[in-house]
Amino acid sequence: MSRLIPTIVAFLGAFLSPALAQQPQRSECLAMANAAPRIMPVAFRQAAAAAEVQITYAGHSTYYIDTPGGLRIATDYSGAHQVGRLPDVATMNRAHSTHYTLFPDKRIPHVLHGWSEDGKPAIVSERIGDTFVRNVTTDIRRYFGDDSGADMIRDGNSIFIFEVAGLCIGHLGHLHHKLDDSHFAQIGRLDIVMVPIDGTYTMSLGGVAEITKRLRASVVLPMHRFATPLDDFLRGIGQQFEIDRRSERSFRMSRDALPTTPTVIVLDGV
Repeated sequence: MSRLIPTIVAFLGAFLSPALAQQPQRSECLAMANAAPRIMPVAFRQAAAAAEVQITYAGHSTYYIDTPGGLRIATDYSGAHQVGRLPDVATMNRAHSTHYTLFPDKRIPHVLHGWSEDGKPAIVSERIGDTFVRNVTTDIRRYFGDDSGADMIRDGNSIFIFEVAGLCIGHLGHLHHKLDDSHFAQIGRLDIVMVPIDGTYTMSLGGVAEITKRLRASVVLPMHRFATPLDDFLRGIGQQFEIDRRSERSFRMSRDALPTTPTVIVLDGV
């Protein structure tokens, strides 16, 4: 009987493997956010420490994420903020033309819109190279010439989440309103979060500071920066966060190197 067990397992595996391959991608950030703490062997931690991402602030709300596998991701990509080679993945939001382009370079293989044209929420959930990319939609305000007196445009913005090298990296996009419990549940755990701090075009500094505190990410990266709000934002959350201002425009980070105290990293080398 014991000799039959490997044969039975192999037989079942032939039928189960295709079915498993068709299952939806699984978010490790959601799994880790909901799971109980677990013991990680020292050898595994040391191996994971070698997996680093490089994050570069290109300007406005565009960050470049270079992954250990060589993938290059650009957030809120309009083509205006270029650093080095073209991205392999470009995510976009459509609140303003500075956050998207309908005519991206054709050499970019993966262009992911944070909105849809059919009135339904955009759904992004795919593995590209060594990165799992997903989104959580939020609403946006209507602006001049776009029936500005009407209600919010449902699902017009996406919070993009990039899961790579054991890190959960979130980009809040052109966020226009507070997040409710369902949004936080869909986002899950974030280790690094990119936050718009203009205080007017997106949302108030008080509102975005509240969201930042609740997300409890280890690293906060300000974006959508203009002349005055940066210091106000830092004062608003400074009692709970360390402030790390750098003259560079890039830094490298691994899961093991995440700061133990939540830290705002300001990259002034743009």
